[in-house]
Amino acid sequence: MTVTPASTVQARFWQRLQRACTPYLFLLPALAALGLTVFWPALRAFYLSFTSYGFDVTQAPEWVGGQNLQRLWRDRIFWQTIRNTLIYLVGVVPVLAIVPLLLAILVNRAWRGIHWFRVAYYTPVVVSMVVAGIAWRWLYAENGLFNQILQASGLFRSGLPWLTSPNLALFSVMVVTIWKGLGYYMVIYLAGLQSIPADLYEAATLEGSDGWRRHWDITLPLMRPYILLVGVISAISATKVFEEVFIMTQGGPRNSSKTVVYYIYEQAFQELEISYACAIGLALFLVILALSLVRLILTRGSGETTPYA
Repeated sequence: MTVTPASTVQARFWQRLQRACTPYLFLLPALAALGLTVFWPALRAFYLSFTSYGFDVTQAPEWVGGQNLQRLWRDRIFWQTIRNTLIYLVGVVPVLAIVPLLLAILVNRAWRGIHWFRVAYYTPVVVSMVVAGIAWRWLYAENGLFNQILQASGLFRSGLPWLTSPNLALFSVMVVTIWKGLGYYMVIYLAGLQSIPADLYEAATLEGSDGWRRHWDITLPLMRPYILLVGVISAISATKVFEEVFIMTQGGPRNSSKTVVYYIYEQAFQELEISYACAIGLALFLVILALSLVRLILTRGSGETTPYA
């Protein structure tokens, strides 16, 4: 029986330790940055949601337990923002799950100049939301392009109050979100379509499945992971919408377009109710966590793995 020297055992131990720690050393700078900019602020916000901390930020937070959550339960404006966010969710997600897939099918062809169509559909994605919001606000103005078209067509004598009507403001902002997101989700679908072997479509053609029928038989079943991915991403984005509301409506009129994230901003930086804003943020976190769990359950329940999961 050969006895390994203690020095050799120690050397092997340090080699294994070095190999095990090397990946984490590469990750350390990124983890440190995330810890300072994401994890620590999140933990701090969770703590502040159970304290009284606001106008006088020089004083230490005072522990108040669940008073902010009780106030949240009785807050009529908060429940209105929840309602607006849910309407945003229901209105935006189905469109962003279906229309980009149709666009991807359209541009996934070997036609001459098809690259220009791809660029045209993707251009809104690279446009700053600030620029897009200001541009669409001009289009929605009383004497903007949309109202001029309506007046010229004779449908409306004085146009529509796109951003000043409680019945239209939220839906007008939703159009901007959809316009901005079409190209982004189209690219995700396009990547999925280009991963489907062409042999499947050829076999389907031989079986008599042609035109849009083959997309129903082949494309949709194989694109289920991508559709689920787009649905979850667009749902989470819809619950966190802020820039469009801030630029175009400021939450008005009469809170009709105010979303949860905008209400957090309003309470934290306009009313200086820091603790209450953190409590609203905690409620939003639970909603987003629920959406993520639904995505995880649906993915594992279908026996599929979504891309980028």
